[in-house]
Amino acid sequence: MKSSFLHFLQIMKVSIRALTKNKMRTFLTALGIIIGVGAVIAMVSIGEGAKRGIQDRFNSMGTNLLFVYPGNQNVQGVRSQAGSRTSLKEDDAKAILQYCDAVRAISPSVNSRGQVVYANKNWNTQISGTGADYPDIRSWPVEDGTYFDDAQVRAAGKVCVLGSEVAKNLFDQGQDPVGQVIRIRSIPFRVLGVLKSKGESGGFFNRDDMIAVPYTTCMRRFAGIDYVNSIDVSAVSSDMMAEAKREIEVLLRDRHKIMPGSDDDFTVRNMSDVAESAAESTQIMTILLGSIAGISLLVGGIGIMNIMLVSVTERIREIGIRMAVGARERDILLQFLAEAVVLSLLGGTIGIIFGYGVSKVLGKIKVFSQFQTVVSPGSVLLAFLFAASVGIFFGFYPARKASKLDPIEALRYE
Repeated sequence: MKSSFLHFLQIMKVSIRALTKNKMRTFLTALGIIIGVGAVIAMVSIGEGAKRGIQDRFNSMGTNLLFVYPGNQNVQGVRSQAGSRTSLKEDDAKAILQYCDAVRAISPSVNSRGQVVYANKNWNTQISGTGADYPDIRSWPVEDGTYFDDAQVRAAGKVCVLGSEVAKNLFDQGQDPVGQVIRIRSIPFRVLGVLKSKGESGGFFNRDDMIAVPYTTCMRRFAGIDYVNSIDVSAVSSDMMAEAKREIEVLLRDRHKIMPGSDDDFTVRNMSDVAESAAESTQIMTILLGSIAGISLLVGGIGIMNIMLVSVTERIREIGIRMAVGARERDILLQFLAEAVVLSLLGGTIGIIFGYGVSKVLGKIKVFSQFQTVVSPGSVLLAFLFAASVGIFFGFYPARKASKLDPIEALRYE
């Protein structure tokens, strides 16, 4: 056992000495593996970061969440537009909470937009009409002050809760917005609180750039409608989400007098299913990116094979001398195979450092800054093992060719 280990160390020593004789050629040969491993790690880190970012955004939307949207409706063969005024009413939301046992809370939603003014400052933002349970359903706590209650919703009160971005743009630093009166579309509203910051959503919009008001207020004073745009629903538990969806569909079909076999005039979306589907799509993208980057590893392996073949040709006389003094075919095979593996592992190690650095740099670029790049241990291990496999696979043929040389012909080679 000890002699085998010493024999292995001797082979490695000879291999490393052979590689260091021409350092520039060794580096250029390993460069293909360095770039390949670095590209795999960087691309997979982008995919993993995107996947985690999507999951975080869905989780931040709320727990056990379902959305009820108005849908298209067929009337005597004519398909009406989505969001028909007859699709979702305020009473539909109340009925869901009252009659669906798997539903814990609801928040009707009505959206608008308008100019907001306080003192000499103004800001154009989204006006979100919601129910009193909106912070609970969306896991969006109030950081300062309180949210409006059911009594203020029923009374269509002129009260509001600010998103942190709106509060920052309307009020001076250190100034408490709670209790102040702002004007939304020239209508005075009293500020009850400020929501905790949630940040940007996928780089498309800032979720904190909004003002929450009672949905009844938004319907009557801003949107001028008698229906709701959607209904946020929180199920009793994650296990009850499918049951909650079924109960909502049965209830709304009955309330909207939809005949058996006819299409629904609403849509119920389970956000867990949407999140899972988005994660699967991102996983496919990650595999695709990693596979494309893996091609550069194969190119690097071909480079190793090419240089090793050149090395065999250059060292034919050396091989003949070694065989003449007692080296076996296996010894020659292992020596050249060890050189190829050392090249791959050296390139793989540097490539891991390179890939990690590239992934961090990519995270600072604006295009990728919407999600954090994630370098997983699995991707590092996979890239490293792949690099070693490439060395063995592409180094075997040159090593075998060297071991099969005829000692007499090798000694005569000039």
